[in-house]
Amino acid sequence: MTARPRDTSPQRCPACRAPILRQLVGDRAALNVTADLTPLTPDQQQELREPNRLIWCLRTTQLGHRRLTWLDPWHPPDCPHPHVTEHRCPPADPTTLF
Repeated sequence: MTARPRDTSPQRCPACRAPILRQLVGDRAALNVTADLTPLTPDQQQELREPNRLIWCLRTTQLGHRRLTWLDPWHPPDCPHPHVTEHRCPPADPTTLF
C-alpha cells in the first residue's frame, strides 16, 4: 500500500519543533501518520518498534514527493530507502512549580 500524496512537504512538530511528515497511508482504511524524518538503522528499528508504534519506509517519487509505505512481510530486507518511525515528542525537562 502506498501513501496518498497529500501534504508531502516536511513540517515541524508544534510541541517539540522536530521535523515531521504527516500523511494518510493506505488505500482503504487509511491511517493518519505523523512520522519523524530521522532515518533509522536496523538496530534502532528493532529497539523502537512497539505494537502501537510502526516503522515506515520513506520513498521519494520521481517528482520529489515523499511517500510513506507499509513495511509488509514482502518488504525487501535490503531496501535502499530510509525507514522512519511514528513521531513521539521527547520527554519535557522537569520543572518546579514553586
